[in-house]
Amino acid sequence: MPRSAVRILLVEDTLDVGEAICRRFQQTGHMVDWETDGAVASDIMSFTEYDLVILDVMLPGLDGFSILRRLRQSKNGVPVLVLTARSEVDDRVSALDLGADDYLVKPFDFRELEARARVLLRRRSGGESTNVIVCGDVSLDRTNRSVTVGKREVQLKRREMTLLEILATRPGKVFSKEELLDQLFGFDEAAGPNAIELYVGRLRKKLEGAKARIVTLRGVGYQLVSDDDA
Repeated sequence: MPRSAVRILLVEDTLDVGEAICRRFQQTGHMVDWETDGAVASDIMSFTEYDLVILDVMLPGLDGFSILRRLRQSKNGVPVLVLTARSEVDDRVSALDLGADDYLVKPFDFRELEARARVLLRRRSGGESTNVIVCGDVSLDRTNRSVTVGKREVQLKRREMTLLEILATRPGKVFSKEELLDQLFGFDEAAGPNAIELYVGRLRKKLEGAKARIVTLRGVGYQLVSDDDA
């Protein structure tokens, strides 16, 4: 079952393109791990679960086609969107034959990249018909990145929003600190269990008065519980 918060692996060695892609997806609340070396990225995918891989073809260490071949040979079905500067039909056919789900030829419009990514993520999640999550009187609109408690709008920062999304997508499920760390922070961000306590505390304050509560199970983790189910 896919995780509630979206985690993306971007494999792109052109720095300005990589920075722009990361910024676009992080602004919508997604977690992005960015790697510039193909061999390193291939190793990471052997032990880390992603919801989407955005994969350049021309890479140092290991090219994108080789990464894709290894990925599919290992029976990993994560959606892969291939980015290529090559416009030849043969290259696009090769990407699809190796198991790519879609491709974009550089240069591309970032709005098109986001739209294609949304399609692949919806397919990955089983085609959810709504982007609104409700728990008690807390409503989270994943499209607009907005949260309301009853009729009151609540302003959340990016990681607070992601934390609420994780908990609200599966109310009642207990998430350990390790699981939350994995989804809230990337490889290049140093964070420990205390960071989770900090974000849980901030989110609790902003949800005060709601008919849904973040419950701490000492030594186990956290869960979101609706008062309606109590």
